[in-house]
Amino acid sequence: MVNVAVVGYGFAGKSFHSYLVGLEERMTLHTISTRNPERQARAREDHPGVNVVGSLDGVLADDDIDLVVLATPHNTHRDLAVAAMDAGKPVVSDKIVAMNAPETVEMAEAAERNGVLFSVFHNRRWDWDFLTVKKAIEDGYVGEPYLYESAIMRYGGPGGWRGVKSESGGILYDWGAHLVDQALTLVPSKVASVFCQIQYRKWEVDIGSYVCVNLNFENGAVYRVEVGNLSMYQRPRFHVLGDAGALVKTGIDPQEPYMKDGRIDDAEEDAADHARIWTERDGAREELVIESVRGSWRGYYRNVAAALLDGVDLAVTPKQMVRLMRVYDAAMTSAEYGVAVPLGI
Repeated sequence: MVNVAVVGYGFAGKSFHSYLVGLEERMTLHTISTRNPERQARAREDHPGVNVVGSLDGVLADDDIDLVVLATPHNTHRDLAVAAMDAGKPVVSDKIVAMNAPETVEMAEAAERNGVLFSVFHNRRWDWDFLTVKKAIEDGYVGEPYLYESAIMRYGGPGGWRGVKSESGGILYDWGAHLVDQALTLVPSKVASVFCQIQYRKWEVDIGSYVCVNLNFENGAVYRVEVGNLSMYQRPRFHVLGDAGALVKTGIDPQEPYMKDGRIDDAEEDAADHARIWTERDGAREELVIESVRGSWRGYYRNVAAALLDGVDLAVTPKQMVRLMRVYDAAMTSAEYGVAVPLGI
């Protein structure tokens, strides 16, 4: 059994990590750490019998804790993770892993130096839409993809620390972290170059209102990620063009609202959001509608538990996160200077 401490009890700590850890049969929610007295009281009410402490020191001093989960603002991840790993604790950090690649390298080095597990919560590798697109490509419906478009477009100014660039990193560092990670997971090629544009409109925040990132891969594929908070129209979640077909997937993975209601396993998707595919078989054009692959966010902590207890490979590794953040650093350089930045990683 893995005794888990969740550090931070805002939205991510309360709704995601505490809940999903509690569902994993080989994990126990042992401790919740938050400096906020109101959140301490809420944690005690939500989880009777769980230890509630006011600082990371209280977590690191407890020899019974086997895993530290960081559900704190992005700009705190590096320092908290390194401190925990230097104290001999395995660590899971919420996404985004850190503010840049050098910070991420420090975290990876701390894990190696101390011989402890380090992973990042990229639960959206288990999203229904992503797994559906992945399987459709593997099944050959679109042939070899040459254009991927992945978008989350919403309307409403961000609040709290997520609306502060020095704490969150910017508009690409929230939902975008998942979308770029999915791109690097899905395309079997190195990133040749990155071109990024960020717009700042309407909202009185410094993170941006729209970002578009083009990842140009060495195999010729282009993967376009778009994230916006100033769009009154929702783009398709995925649009993929290949040399033998096309795919459109609308809607957002349905697990989050069910998770908030405490019943993630009951998640259902509107049939109108099933993937539509246009392809060619035996010389005839064909239009198909396919049901979504039912992923489960339970899979993330199931993998972490298996890595700690059975020695299986991590699904989300430090090496992958260093690559992700090198792409991010290139994107920020591109946005600043208005040029494509070569990578080759």
